[in-house]
Amino acid sequence: ALKILKMPPNKIAVLRGTCDLIGSQLTNHNFIGNTARTISKRYGFKEISTPILESTELFTRTLGSDSDVLQKEMYTFHDFSGNSISLRPENTAGVVRAFIDKSSKEGLPQKYFYCGPMFRYERPQKGRSRQFHQIGVEVIGDSNPLSDVEVIKLASSILS
Repeated sequence: ALKILKMPPNKIAVLRGTCDLIGSQLTNHNFIGNTARTISKRYGFKEISTPILESTELFTRTLGSDSDVLQKEMYTFHDFSGNSISLRPENTAGVVRAFIDKSSKEGLPQKYFYCGPMFRYERPQKGRSRQFHQIGVEVIGDSNPLSDVEVIKLASSILS
């Protein structure tokens, strides 16, 4: 038998700086992500999905131990084994880690697309949230300025 729990009089609200996506908000959110995914694929970008949790050391190495993101904005904790773990504040470091770990034998350049939640402890205000969704691309191993032009054209295509 299914037992239905009643919400207590002091209900638990969504955490400050986060939001639930339901109804038309979720429909719009999915439309944007799917549009970016489709257009990125046309430009030859492969989708990549990295963990939301990463070793804190990954961000210490890439952002620098003095960065504001590392010092003031990352959600960091120790797991039961004592490892320092962080919710990803950005995804470039994770994409490069995954490339080195899994794809570096595929040759260069490699072009990746990602879409997902990121986390930063910021004072919530209009346009800033503690959990936010980010669309991004990374081109690894191509120093030709035309790669930058391609990324700008891709962004323009997604936004139009």
